[in-house]
Amino acid sequence: MLYSVGMPLSDHERKMLAEMEAAFEQDDPRLVSTLTGKARTRQGSRMLLGLLLILGGIVVLFAGLIVKIVAIGLVGFIVALIGAFLLVTNFTLPSLNKSAQSKKPSWSARLEGRWDRRHFNNE
Repeated sequence: MLYSVGMPLSDHERKMLAEMEAAFEQDDPRLVSTLTGKARTRQGSRMLLGLLLILGGIVVLFAGLIVKIVAIGLVGFIVALIGAFLLVTNFTLPSLNKSAQSKKPSWSARLEGRWDRRHFNNE
């Protein structure tokens, strides 16, 4: 629930508020998760795991170099590479997201469509 504790609400007001919250949550779930503080918990934990894997992989890599065992160094490198992959896959490019979301025709395209409909309907 988005509202805070304060003045008590009537049953009707609670019902209306719950309906508004449900509609808001259905309309924009990412904004709701950001406002309620539930956003990026999974993404943040994945980033932390990626960082820990990178650091752990580097430590194992150096341990393999110190004891002069190639297999240990290779395992450390692979672990660090997996951590880097987890870290990089959490980031998204905003331009790609915008182009995927903007499937709605632009204002000028809609205006042009209206003009064409009027022009062809009058002939």
